[in-house]
Amino acid sequence: MHWLSSLNVGSREIARGRPTYFVADIASSHDGELSRALDLIGLAAEAGADCAKFQHFRARDIVSDHGFRALGGQQAHQAGWKRSVYETFEQYETPRDWTDVLIDACATAGIEYMTTPYDTGAIELHRGRVKAWKIGSGDISWTAFLGRVADEGLPVFLATGASDMAETEAAVAAILARNPRLCLMQCNTNYTGDHGNFGHVNLRVLEAFARRWPTLPLGLSDHTPGHAAVLGAVALGACAVEKHFTDDNAREGPDHPFSMNPRTWREMVARTRELEAALGDGFKRVEANEGPSRIVQRRALRLRHDLPAGHRLTEADLEALRPCPAGALEPDCLPRVIGQPLRRDGLRGEALTPDLIGNAAAAA
Repeated sequence: MHWLSSLNVGSREIARGRPTYFVADIASSHDGELSRALDLIGLAAEAGADCAKFQHFRARDIVSDHGFRALGGQQAHQAGWKRSVYETFEQYETPRDWTDVLIDACATAGIEYMTTPYDTGAIELHRGRVKAWKIGSGDISWTAFLGRVADEGLPVFLATGASDMAETEAAVAAILARNPRLCLMQCNTNYTGDHGNFGHVNLRVLEAFARRWPTLPLGLSDHTPGHAAVLGAVALGACAVEKHFTDDNAREGPDHPFSMNPRTWREMVARTRELEAALGDGFKRVEANEGPSRIVQRRALRLRHDLPAGHRLTEADLEALRPCPAGALEPDCLPRVIGQPLRRDGLRGEALTPDLIGNAAAAA
């Protein structure tokens, strides 16, 4: 299999070492109102999102009313829904005649527009209108559909929630067989927003992904509260982050409770940018801002008392004290300076330098 180590979505490069790409999943938070969808796009852009993503499904093409009723009760995060699963999906469909308006709003806000398509009609609707696709975790085993999306030739963001490594490998293979542009995203598909979910988000899977597919862009599709999982993922190499987005966590609807809002999204981006700066490039060096600290914190070999020119240094003549000005000899030079003569009179407390002792080469 062949994959690219860098993806481009519009003007943004998604790769290790590049600023994290943030996808605001508006999903059902529009609550069926176009005006809300447009407002959320603007708020997401202002909060620092790089992309506003919508979900395009039709209830009849994604869920079986009979199948969910046969389960004998709504389960998992759907247990609290007031309507049936089918009715809820139907209520929160993203109308397809909104598409041009949403795309224009994203362009005006200066961010990308993206979709998660759940049927071939959604793919056809967005052909030539998007610059990347997102595949939700629930479709990871529908490899024929993954291949269909991959055939569009655009970058694909693949979430891997509630799947094991073998299922992930099969999905990755289905995409890479047709398209080398993939961002593989670790995900935990518990949508309760409970703090206990931190024990299940399993960010070190990103390390396993990196071993299995070296250089492949990685990401996190996250539903945990706060910023801990996002910051951990970025530290482990994630290049892209997807979180749900709303303007009000108290609103009624399936996604609002666990979504980020403009304030928390802005904080997430700010903390991530700080982390990216702190991660650096991995090369150990004296950093540019450490020069003064190096002088005042390091020790130099200093004379314990006044000594005449020609005196041959002994260990008893020297002590290691701060500061260590440029050119001074540091404590690890002690074995090389013992027995060396002073070229001139030395003063108590004076830092030992190569030009003060007779054999400068021995002290170098």
